[in-house]
Amino acid sequence: MPAISNADFLALWEDGQRLHSLDRGLLAIQAWFPSPAGEDAADWSLGRRNQALAALHEQCFGPRIEGWTVCEGCGEKLEFHVDCRALIERQRGSGSQSVIFKGQTFRAPTSRDLARIARECDAGTAALRLAGMCRMEEVDADAHGIASWGDKDFEELGEAITLADPLAEILLSLECPVCAHTRQEPLDLPAFFWAELEATAKRLLNEIHTLATAYGWSEAEILSLSDARRAMYLHMVLA
Repeated sequence: MPAISNADFLALWEDGQRLHSLDRGLLAIQAWFPSPAGEDAADWSLGRRNQALAALHEQCFGPRIEGWTVCEGCGEKLEFHVDCRALIERQRGSGSQSVIFKGQTFRAPTSRDLARIARECDAGTAALRLAGMCRMEEVDADAHGIASWGDKDFEELGEAITLADPLAEILLSLECPVCAHTRQEPLDLPAFFWAELEATAKRLLNEIHTLATAYGWSEAEILSLSDARRAMYLHMVLA
């Protein structure tokens, strides 16, 4: 993976401002993970995509993902952390990313699949459409019973695909230390990665503004400084 400069952070943040969360994650991957000719990261399985984002997080922000949420039982703030290296290894051990369920073969979903159902409000309809897109045989849905599946069928298919593509869904197991309420919450890695990238970009822009105002330097000149030297100049300006 090529080195990631502060200028790269700002360029990526600017390019992704008007994109959907799904597309922002892919934009970051495409910027730093060269793909073979003709291959599009939008067609990677969700597990492979999340593995790449975990690797990017480790290089850009360190191996530890840290965040917080709120307990549904009492409103207590719950902190969590995830090890990027453990996520990478979990996906690395996966084999085939297709499963046979009810006599039919299904591949793991991709970002492109999720984009196609992003505006679908009904969960049942979204699950039906997603299953139809991931089915590898070109057959009629009604003839093979998918249209008549119940919630349990789609749930079991999802569990089977998760076993084949381990990082397709990253679930956090949370327990409140105050009221002991427990739940599982999905970690949206593209959105989480982008939130950290955006915070870094805004910090850099603030530093550029401060030093440009104080010394009259250009953005390029300020970004060319090492982090240590830039921090020292900022310390002297703000002292």
